[in-house]
Amino acid sequence: MEASNLRDTSDRQILLVVDPDTDFLAWSKHQLETPETQVLLETDSESAYKTFCLRKPDLIFSEVHLQPFSGLELLIRLRKLTPDATVILTSAFAANQNVIEAMKLGAFDFVRKEQLPFNFKIVVDAALKATAELRAASAFPPQLTLEQYQDNMVGKSDALQQVFKMIGKVAASDVPVMITGESGSGKELVARALHHYSYRNHRSFLAINCAAVPENLLESELFGHERGAFTGATSQRIGRFEQCEGGTLFLDGIGEMPLAVQGKLLRVLQEKEFSRVGSNQVLKADVRILAATNQNLKEAILRKTFREDLFYRLNVICIQLPPLRARTEDIRLLAEYFLQKIAQQKHRPLLKLSEEAVKVLEAYSWPGNVRELQNTIQRASLLATANVLLPKDIPLGLVKEDVEVDENAIQRAVETLFALAIKGSEVPLLPWLQKELVKRAIKYTAEDQIQAAKLVGITPLALRKQLERNTGNG
Repeated sequence: MEASNLRDTSDRQILLVVDPDTDFLAWSKHQLETPETQVLLETDSESAYKTFCLRKPDLIFSEVHLQPFSGLELLIRLRKLTPDATVILTSAFAANQNVIEAMKLGAFDFVRKEQLPFNFKIVVDAALKATAELRAASAFPPQLTLEQYQDNMVGKSDALQQVFKMIGKVAASDVPVMITGESGSGKELVARALHHYSYRNHRSFLAINCAAVPENLLESELFGHERGAFTGATSQRIGRFEQCEGGTLFLDGIGEMPLAVQGKLLRVLQEKEFSRVGSNQVLKADVRILAATNQNLKEAILRKTFREDLFYRLNVICIQLPPLRARTEDIRLLAEYFLQKIAQQKHRPLLKLSEEAVKVLEAYSWPGNVRELQNTIQRASLLATANVLLPKDIPLGLVKEDVEVDENAIQRAVETLFALAIKGSEVPLLPWLQKELVKRAIKYTAEDQIQAAKLVGITPLALRKQLERNTGNG
């Protein structure tokens, strides 16, 4: 309908609106065109595709029902030509499958047409802002290829290098090793590395989480049982010690082990022998034992929930894993590793980290450690609409971990607000509070509505409605 052979050489952003309804196109241009934004209009998908190739617009806003091919097909073609193309689809009567398919194909958003009179400019401005951030982002090439990572132990920090050195020193011996560290810090990876570099690496490595097995079943799980040893024991069971004969047994969550089982484990460590539950037969155990905990076992000893003699048997060598917040320089390497694993396993294009995203990741304290980082990267890779991860894809970056919460101050504030309410204030308390929180969230997130909605705990649509009410109230 209207197009030029060249992209505007000014700094104006270009928006392409595609719809067979010329009245809607005229209304769109009136709503959206500003000195900073040029609006191009097309009535069919073929012309829209040609205009996109010629003008390279920053954003495409398209109806689903187009000719000669649909808006969904237009989305496919645009994303094939430019994988980072920002496309918003709309329709007056959108079938649910169209919404799902659009997001699956990489649409930035899908907006029902009846919502546009209320939030058209808000939605478009958010998309244009995201496009500008994407084009300004500096993408990091991965520091290492997937083949260069060893044993899934990723990191270059001094703290982790000390762990590697300790693994190298004790891997070849048969002494028990206690691995300590916060939940999610990678204790099982250390155990697997100890096994891999030991002379037992040709035999089995078995891991069991003592906290995940019911107390009455843990003894049978470790040592096995005979038929009829207890109710439900309908056949003989071979326990973990027999299963990994000559290999390595990793006991995670050792602090959760019942005292009765602790005594039997102590005998294995001292005598290298055990018996199945319900049997008097003594079996030999040539098994190296590695244990891990995120508890303070010395405190457990004082509480009489952990045997002191077992502690000293297991704690011959102790490897302390640092939390992720203590090795910030490893965060980028870990994130890149997880992205490469996802690309390989899911047969998807490799996502890169923007410089801004790395700063967000490094600023967060990661209370869930490496496991939390892995989950965050997996979630971000699913939700990202471009081949570069931006801060908007990583909501954890909005959390200021160094802020100390003054519970007394919060209580005083709540009491003050409630006192105003019961004195007959004409201002409804909860609507006023939500209005104020929305205003602050919008300012804090630099007008990123999706992240602001997450901060306040409401949906993006509810936030948009609140913004409209705020504007209407002055």
